[in-house]
Amino acid sequence: MSTKKATSALISVFHKDGLEPIVKKFNELGITIYSTGGTEKFIKDLGIDVVPVEEVTSYPSILGGRVKTLHPKVFGGILNRQDHEGDVAQLEEFEIPQLDIVIVDLYPFEKTVASGASEQDIIEKIDIGGISLIRAAAKNYKDVLCVSSMEDYREVLDIISSGNGSTTLQERRKFATKAFNVSSHYDSAIFNYFNQKHKEPVLKISETKGQILRYGENPHQKGFFFGDFDAMFTKLHGKELSYNNLLDVDAAVNLMNEFRKEDPTFAILKHNNACGLATRKTIHQAYVDALAGDPVSAFGGILISNVEIDKPTAKEIHTLFCEVVIAPSYSDEALEILKGKKNRIILIQKEVDLPETIVRTCLNGILVQDKDHKTDTVADLNYVTGKEPSSKELEDLIFASKLCKHTKSNTIVLAKNKQLCASGTGQTSRVDALNQAIHKAKSFQFDLNGAVMASDAFFPFPDCVEIAHKSGITCVIQPGGSIKDQLSIDYCNENNIAMVMTGTRHFKH
Repeated sequence: MSTKKATSALISVFHKDGLEPIVKKFNELGITIYSTGGTEKFIKDLGIDVVPVEEVTSYPSILGGRVKTLHPKVFGGILNRQDHEGDVAQLEEFEIPQLDIVIVDLYPFEKTVASGASEQDIIEKIDIGGISLIRAAAKNYKDVLCVSSMEDYREVLDIISSGNGSTTLQERRKFATKAFNVSSHYDSAIFNYFNQKHKEPVLKISETKGQILRYGENPHQKGFFFGDFDAMFTKLHGKELSYNNLLDVDAAVNLMNEFRKEDPTFAILKHNNACGLATRKTIHQAYVDALAGDPVSAFGGILISNVEIDKPTAKEIHTLFCEVVIAPSYSDEALEILKGKKNRIILIQKEVDLPETIVRTCLNGILVQDKDHKTDTVADLNYVTGKEPSSKELEDLIFASKLCKHTKSNTIVLAKNKQLCASGTGQTSRVDALNQAIHKAKSFQFDLNGAVMASDAFFPFPDCVEIAHKSGITCVIQPGGSIKDQLSIDYCNENNIAMVMTGTRHFKH
């Protein structure tokens, strides 16, 4: 049967918001309602007749509510094939009521986990009856309409109202698709919770929130974003974010997380790499000095602040064409100024937990790794040269190291007075990366005398420290670990350069 008129419905839900109009419409259409527990009481309180499931099964709810609907008379009413003579005969033989509509949702397992509840409370939120009812109703979509989420109540009400209780096969199949999405996501969440401890080498990713992007990395590629963007940002203004915008925003957020508790810090990023970064006493000065790092590359970039953006800073930003501005807040005057460009995307970043792992496709499979949560600190440093860094140089070394960690390999970062002077990014040779950084710094009139250099990996030869020394750099931070570390150490000792090693490599491919 393609179009089917409903005469009965089973309703058993945890969330009852938006349910009342549906129940009233069912009653108006003469649809018999079966229910259990709290939902049954909810319907009775509306003054609407409802048949308790216990009257059908002749069994009460048992085991503290763990078993209510798990019975052949319930599942027989859902799974029977109405065009199958034997199924119809068995319904009559065992006095099983036909169930045309099933409205069931699931215990809030993920919310319970996120709340920090005890393991026992979490286990009790693993739904058994609900997930079984959803799978059964969705499987038998030829005859049954399965409604598995309160988010679909409005659509269901419209369908039932316009069809006078009837649904089409296409509508029922659509809702079956939604139902299997709900059930598969639920099972993935449960597995991932248990696998936090056991660490089985299994990858289950399920994102129920997604959006179609204008295109992917290039206009000829399709693009999608799966995730809850609104949980992380409040979008105040501007056009829709693109695939590339989102990648740059991700890079900006990860970089600025290194400076969350620091003095006012501003960063400007382009193609996932910082082209400007500075920490100052005011966010206005931090922006001005970040922009000075590379005012050419800043055009069309992503801007991010670790503190509120005020009016003076906004006035400076407004003179620059930029794609996105991110901050924890904005003054009213600043927001008014920044909204002056209609396409400029303005985001407020919220405090949310970010994923602990990085996932990317590779060959015919997927690569997964832990995020690089290691941030180099003064306590990690191994002083390997006779000359040790001054306190000011130590601040610059840590500043440069944080930035180096978030720049594409091979990379060299040059910094001075907590300001990015220049970086060499994504080079196949570390010497090329250093030469690129020096050339860039000089092109923007930076005085590298007294600057520091950070490298994401060790120096196999002393060539980099020699080039850096000849450009005025006086202090170096690098992970060490080369069998020829001593060559670089010797050069530094012979030329009065301080060098520290962290013991941690920060490759970023």
